[in-house]
Amino acid sequence: MTTVLALAGMSATFMGTLVVPIQASLPQLLDATRSGTSWVITVSLLTASVLTPISGRLGDLFGKRRVIAGLLALLVLGSVICALSETLVPMLVGRALQGAATAVIPLGIAILRDELPPARLAVGIATVSATLGVGGALGLPVSAIVIDTLNWHAIFWFAAGLAGLDLLLVLMIVPRSMARATGAFDVWGAIGLALGLSALMLGISMGNAWGWVSAPVLVSGVTGIVLLVLWAVFELRLGSPLVDLRLAVRPAILRTNLASVAMGFALFATSIVSSQLLVQPAGTGVGLGMGLVGASLVMMPGGLAMMAMSPVAGHLMSRIGPRTLLALGSLLLMISHVFPLFFMTEPWQLLVAGIVAGLGVGLGYAAMPMLIMRSVPSAETAAANGLNGLARTLGTAISSAVIGSLLATLTVQVGPVSAPTADGFRVAFAVAAAASALSALLALTIPRGIPECHDAPLPTGGRVRAEC
Repeated sequence: MTTVLALAGMSATFMGTLVVPIQASLPQLLDATRSGTSWVITVSLLTASVLTPISGRLGDLFGKRRVIAGLLALLVLGSVICALSETLVPMLVGRALQGAATAVIPLGIAILRDELPPARLAVGIATVSATLGVGGALGLPVSAIVIDTLNWHAIFWFAAGLAGLDLLLVLMIVPRSMARATGAFDVWGAIGLALGLSALMLGISMGNAWGWVSAPVLVSGVTGIVLLVLWAVFELRLGSPLVDLRLAVRPAILRTNLASVAMGFALFATSIVSSQLLVQPAGTGVGLGMGLVGASLVMMPGGLAMMAMSPVAGHLMSRIGPRTLLALGSLLLMISHVFPLFFMTEPWQLLVAGIVAGLGVGLGYAAMPMLIMRSVPSAETAAANGLNGLARTLGTAISSAVIGSLLATLTVQVGPVSAPTADGFRVAFAVAAAASALSALLALTIPRGIPECHDAPLPTGGRVRAEC
């Protein structure tokens, strides 16, 4: 069961780097503008941020395996649509459906809590959590090789086949979870969260393209914040809300989610900075001039290290606790960004930094779900982990915007090419190191000795709450 859920999670995160090898060619392939094709990546990020917490609540109410199967079916459909696309609009529809599959990971972790014995739970959670980074790390070289060997449509057919296999395995092997929350699904809360997150993520994601002080970005950002504030007020009045905000502000959950934002920021910064440094032409004075496949192979060991760390993280968690494990992982991630401040002139140096980053994230991502689950009842595990997944997605979006702006600002003109300078790359690594350090500090503020939560019905019936 754990292997099947890990494979499903890996397939979902694989979609994040699926189009990277063809990103520069998308305007010609889809007969569209470059600003239009930038949405091929943005739209999947938007749907992931919106549907991850919503899918978590649906899983708690109607069955986690059922929702995972539905998300994988959407992944198959989205991949087929992309494979058949020749223009921009159907490609965007397909990519939006692919982004929805990100919610598979927190749902899978919630199933493990329901089904695994305590002795195996930590390792199982660590394994599934690791797929958050492994899928992307492995997806880039696989995509590049498939596209180089066949054509760009083939990678989407490959994705459809992989998702179809996942769906079949989930239906055959993963048991139905009987832990359910009571109450009705909060439709208006889902709509409010979707509108607020979409507006906020749109402003963050398009800041570099539209300009950070442009009217569209400011309107999107302010609208998103206002809608989310109104949504929070609405949710606090409900007996059966989409997200139980009273639980979400518990110190352990809030600080874990804030640490998740910081770690998500730092991890994505690793991908952006290292990949650009590897493929930037050597003629710019700082680039390593590698091809996409070669650069992908340099970055791939980081993902493998993340997966290799999973069983180690599970055993360490039982010895030192998830709080300390998250702090340790964050410190390793910080070291991985400090190292290239001084050593970034050879591919092997970035390979070493990537492996250290993978080890750190493997520890951190294993600890986060356990910290969350210790503070919520079993019937709310999927929703709480979905909110944690949203925190990581938010960190990714902020990282893309901030690091992208830094590298676009600190540039040098080399003939017709504008490329980031060595100082630009160093500043980006330093910012990522600071985010990692912040994650470690937040981890150390998480209260120790949190008692296990159990389910208790509300006096008026309906949604369960945590008693800890």
